[in-house]
Amino acid sequence: MFDSLSERLGQTVRNLRGQGRLTESNIKDALRDVRMALLEADVALPVVREFIEEVKQRAVGQEVMRSLTPGQAFIKVVKEELTALMGESCAELDLNVPPPAVVLMAGLQGAGKTTTAAKLARWLKSRAGKSVLLVSADVYRPAAIQQLETLAGEVEAAFYPSHSGEDPVAIATGAVDHARKKFLDVVIVDTAGRLHIDEEMMAEIRRLHQALSPVETLFVVDSMTGQDAANTARAFAEALPLTGVILTKADGDARGGAALSVRRITGRPIKFIGVGEKIDALEAFHPDRIASRILGMGDILSLIEEAEQKIDRQKAEKLVRKVQKGKGFDLEDFRDQLQQMRNMGGIQSLLSKLPGISLPQEALSQVDDRQFIRLEAIINSMTPQERRHPDIIKASRKRRIAAGAGVQVQDVNRLLKQFAQMKKMMKSASKGGMARMMRSLKGQLPF
Repeated sequence: MFDSLSERLGQTVRNLRGQGRLTESNIKDALRDVRMALLEADVALPVVREFIEEVKQRAVGQEVMRSLTPGQAFIKVVKEELTALMGESCAELDLNVPPPAVVLMAGLQGAGKTTTAAKLARWLKSRAGKSVLLVSADVYRPAAIQQLETLAGEVEAAFYPSHSGEDPVAIATGAVDHARKKFLDVVIVDTAGRLHIDEEMMAEIRRLHQALSPVETLFVVDSMTGQDAANTARAFAEALPLTGVILTKADGDARGGAALSVRRITGRPIKFIGVGEKIDALEAFHPDRIASRILGMGDILSLIEEAEQKIDRQKAEKLVRKVQKGKGFDLEDFRDQLQQMRNMGGIQSLLSKLPGISLPQEALSQVDDRQFIRLEAIINSMTPQERRHPDIIKASRKRRIAAGAGVQVQDVNRLLKQFAQMKKMMKSASKGGMARMMRSLKGQLPF
């Protein structure tokens, strides 16, 4: 997400960083670049106008013009205004009510409500330690009910059954009563969507809201629809007392216009952002971290949190002890590292959160996370002895491994070369050469 916007703003940032002083002329040029970058990202025009005006007022004032590093001061202003545009701080769910707390999901058909309901259930279980009941009030699509039941099993949440022809309000109130008897903490109600906003749809969800009095009413919107996402969110905000927004499919949106427009247009905070198809691909929305990511400053805090959640600590500690004892780094360890990287969203996700790494869009598009699967397939095609002692892999073994993995011999050679580089880095790190290892990585990607 934000790839094209980051690239455009990144160029503006680089142009300003070297300026000894700022004048109204080069600030004007920078503001024009920022304006064009936002418009190309499909940010709503009124939002762009307000944003540019806010930045301009601060940029031509003493805060920037009298700074010892005016270029950096201007970047700081842009970052702060981007953060303010998206909501200042992370807006958490308000579940501080007698259980069960009811969360009502609203949105158009195709926005990803059902999947997001399950993702949210998983997030509440893993991050907040809540017991969750999922229920579908979408009586018009039996497949949606079945889908939610399947996903509930996947995330290990309770599921309240419903059927076509039942009254949505009766279903939802029945689910809340069931949760109360079972002492469950949260009920997430997935509602019916339409292909467009209509009065029948709004009347039904108003009835649900009135009957349930939910503590959270979340609008789920497809971020890939750009300005339409913000306009649809505004229509729902006028019809319902929304408490927040969840942006879905953000991983497929290179522009990011919805994220920058929704908060200002609706007045409701973005609470979560969907960053992939996997059931764990839901993140709390931190405006300050997103602003840093947009400007190429990285997002170390999110990276650390993600590592704590997804890295197998036992495997990591075992590898550290193994390397420290001088037992070496073998292909089985290399495979574990590839799997850990895939669990954290792949190389593109990692790069977007690392500060100081600014790659052009063309380079990022060539980073294909499917190569992790290919590399794992090659390693899996080896015998245990070959994985533990890669030096024995000669020409005939390479041909057999390549045939088993469905790749070319050149691919096996490439993997062995990458493994050798990783092994060298591990050896350097084990001898206290972390700084030296980082210098050797500068400007390079191992994959």
